[in-house]
Amino acid sequence: MTHIGKYLLAAVAAWAGSTAAYADAQPSSTGWKLVWADEFNGTELDRTKWKPEQSCWGGGNFERQCYTDRTKNIRVSDGVLRLIAHKERFTGPDRPPEIADDPNPRKTQNVTSGKIRTLGLASWKYGKVEFRAKPPKGQGTWPAVWMMPSDNRYGGWPRSGEIDILEGVNLGATCTVCEGNVGENRMISALHFGDFAPANKFRDTRVALPSKALPSDDFHIWTLEWAEGLMRFSLDGRLYWEVKADQWESASPLAKGNDVAPFDQPFYIMANLAIGGRLSEENNDKGVAADTLPAEFLIDWIRIYQCAEDPDKGLACLQKAKGDE
Repeated sequence: MTHIGKYLLAAVAAWAGSTAAYADAQPSSTGWKLVWADEFNGTELDRTKWKPEQSCWGGGNFERQCYTDRTKNIRVSDGVLRLIAHKERFTGPDRPPEIADDPNPRKTQNVTSGKIRTLGLASWKYGKVEFRAKPPKGQGTWPAVWMMPSDNRYGGWPRSGEIDILEGVNLGATCTVCEGNVGENRMISALHFGDFAPANKFRDTRVALPSKALPSDDFHIWTLEWAEGLMRFSLDGRLYWEVKADQWESASPLAKGNDVAPFDQPFYIMANLAIGGRLSEENNDKGVAADTLPAEFLIDWIRIYQCAEDPDKGLACLQKAKGDE
């Protein structure tokens, strides 16, 4: 879920692309050590781990929500995190602090929702990111769990990279190319890199469950395994996408001669429920359906591991990919 939306012109054109196929089995991974987790077992958000974002600018994607720091939009109960979107008029700060003007103008939107980040609290270079979640369905919904660099070592977006582990766009809406007769049932994973827009680049894939059921019907486990020059994405224990360093790049002069840049720096994690935006509103049934709101993105837990045997590169914890022998 890029926070600069110009890449979406290309993404929209590619929306009808083929769904990623599951591998027969996920490569085994050993040696991971748990270094951070939130099980969401309390009665309120753990603010030693998370900072709610408060902004109304639409993420650079023309999204319709204001993110607020209210229990109406961010709630922990019954062992899960709930990011809840409501239809209501709300005025708040335009942008989050790290990219805000001074003074930061106020902006009014007709939707509120929740977004939490570990920015300024925790970040990781390489490791395994795993979470159990249930995305919402509905035309115009755009839940995401994704990562951004804690320090833009190679410059502003997307020179320093972006990792989108889960994006669920318009689940259940009309889809003429989806299998299963349940509507849109594909989820997106993506990497963003390259140069400043419009020279930015991305790679992405779409994956459906083996049953072709809607992922919004139940909880599922997403996994990112990230080591030097290699990323693997899995769903419910099945590998569906592998990306190597020769498939990404950074145009930053600071990355010259560095084949693994920009994905060799610490990244923080965030989760949010966006409503609207070009990627959702220009696809499937278009716009935001009248019955979409309220919508709720549920997350059971998020866990971060690092490779005890190889903390500097993480490669020892990833089995060799096919063809690397």
